[in-house]
Amino acid sequence: MRHAKGKLLAAAGTAAFILFAAAAGTLAEKETIINHTSVTSEKADHKPPIETTDELNLHAQSAVLMDASANRVLYGKNEDLVRPMASTTKIMTCIIALENGNLSDQVTATQNAANQPKVHLGVYKGEKIYLKDLLYSLMLESHNDAAMMIAEHVGGSREGFAKLMNQKAKELGCTNTYFITPNGLDAKEEIGGEIKEHATTASDLARIMNYCIGASPKSREFLEITGTQNYTFTDVDGKRSYHCTNHNALLTSMSGAFSGKTGFTGGAGYSYVGAVKSDGRIFTIALLGCGWPPHKTYKWSDARKLFQYGMDRFHYREVYKEVQLPQVLITDAVPLSGGLDQPVMISCSMAEDRKKSIKLLLADDEKVTVKTSIAKELKAPVEKGQAVGAVTYQLNGETVKEFPVYLTEGTKRLTVVWCFKNILSRYLSMPGIMEILASS
Repeated sequence: MRHAKGKLLAAAGTAAFILFAAAAGTLAEKETIINHTSVTSEKADHKPPIETTDELNLHAQSAVLMDASANRVLYGKNEDLVRPMASTTKIMTCIIALENGNLSDQVTATQNAANQPKVHLGVYKGEKIYLKDLLYSLMLESHNDAAMMIAEHVGGSREGFAKLMNQKAKELGCTNTYFITPNGLDAKEEIGGEIKEHATTASDLARIMNYCIGASPKSREFLEITGTQNYTFTDVDGKRSYHCTNHNALLTSMSGAFSGKTGFTGGAGYSYVGAVKSDGRIFTIALLGCGWPPHKTYKWSDARKLFQYGMDRFHYREVYKEVQLPQVLITDAVPLSGGLDQPVMISCSMAEDRKKSIKLLLADDEKVTVKTSIAKELKAPVEKGQAVGAVTYQLNGETVKEFPVYLTEGTKRLTVVWCFKNILSRYLSMPGIMEILASS
């Protein structure tokens, strides 16, 4: 009897294992290995949350609120933790395509592009679509095949486009960001024996968004695309038509929202990056790991909390102050006036054409300190306009503005020859000396 029970338990255990393996196989997505690159569009497991101080009690595992004009973090929760970012990747895909491509280009779908998993436009190999229309497909509907078509056209290949993305990230100071795919599917690759993951941080992602909506020479085009609610287009031949609807719900539900991008993969969870304008202020946010199904709406509640926190707490304040600058002692110097027994002191100034205004987005309890750092003495020779220090404005120990300080005059080094000439000149200028010399 005991033996029979054992057999039944073993059989039950085997059946449970088979069911578990089947379920895991269903949840885990198809994986493609290309040149040691693993690309996965969905994944069953995800990283557990990390304990952190979070005043707003956000759902997101990583989050940041930024002042878009200054790239300053106003609120952060694990904002420098490296995580996968899903389709929020596409803000970089879009700006790279805008800066390096031509909107009127005809882009031909390869088999690789046509094979991209959902969400996809559903292109077939050889189909031609204008680059402009693909960008709307990319940013409004988050189509993965559109992303690959763009990448292969602009970068020559997925790998070539990833290089452009990583170069731009480096230029923007996003040191914790690494791109592998143009669509944000979970991916890893081996580089020189090191495993690199397609990932970023909330702060890096917000910094990229700040560039897209501000400093980029193609920011206007980026904003036009991401701010569009609905868009319809056809393929180049006019045989098939497509309609896109923007999935950034804040565009129609939150005052001031003007750009953003959603994302989701099994590994990344729900993610979002977006921007809001309010009374001349521009706030950007980034949310990573903001819940998994069925919690699709967590990102919207987190976004509203962060934006409202910024609008309630931070306002522009004028912090510019006139500063009294000291004189600099110049040693071993030819005197500017007076005798050799007088020290040579030269005044300093900041550039006359400097903008005498510094407006910073500050909370009521934040204070800016002004520090003057100028050389107390210098050895001759010195030149007019020579930099001798700076006036620095600091917030929370970080420099937010710096004005160089320059000498208003220059002077030569005191030498024996100069002293001899000076004595001779003074002697000859004495009353009656020239008459005596003339009569001798």
